[in-house]
Amino acid sequence: MSLPATVIPLPQPVLLPVEGTADAFPVRRVYCVGRNYADHAIEMGHDPSREPPFFFQKNAENLVAEGKDFPYPPLSSDVHFEVECVLALKAGGQDIPAETALDCIYGYAVGIDFTRRDLQAEAKKFGRPWEVAKAFEYSAPVSPIVPAAQLGHPSAGRIWLELNGKRVQDGDLNQMIWKVPEIIAELSKLFILAPGDVIMTGTPAGVGAVKKGDHVKCGIDGIATLSVKVA
Repeated sequence: MSLPATVIPLPQPVLLPVEGTADAFPVRRVYCVGRNYADHAIEMGHDPSREPPFFFQKNAENLVAEGKDFPYPPLSSDVHFEVECVLALKAGGQDIPAETALDCIYGYAVGIDFTRRDLQAEAKKFGRPWEVAKAFEYSAPVSPIVPAAQLGHPSAGRIWLELNGKRVQDGDLNQMIWKVPEIIAELSKLFILAPGDVIMTGTPAGVGAVKKGDHVKCGIDGIATLSVKVA
């Protein structure tokens, strides 16, 4: 059965490279976990107690493959970096048990959740959504995806970020309040997950502002590194 003609051209798919291959990972949705490291929750003025996780979204088009600059966004003078472990799903569903959640993962990457912190603070003040602070163009640079078949499922590993050669974020994946299987299980209670979904799992303490001309390098030991210039 052929598809009907479209009144405008179909949008181009968002594709992320897979490490060591010519293949690409097609992105469907992007979910993000808020305040998932205790020290970051504290630095943002929140209680790091293990309350139910909360989620927000970016757009698939916000993802930027390595090798492209991050253009400083308009309408903000306080843009922050947040290094994160990124999950790429090959399967999904609803009410996924934590015990089988790792079976849904295709691979892992390192990414940056750039945030217009001043706009986020204003949104928080008035109880408004965060999209203008989080889901703006080019706000999520991501390294190539490393398949879990090659990597396994790391539950620990140093996660770090350097700004102009100075290390400013330095944590470990084992410091996550909600671990990867739990994140997938909890998220699947709220949404029907599917192949192509990407999950950004939160950031350790040390977030800070960037300016034009800055160089950002980040990584997760044993998984990937990522370098970005602020343009």
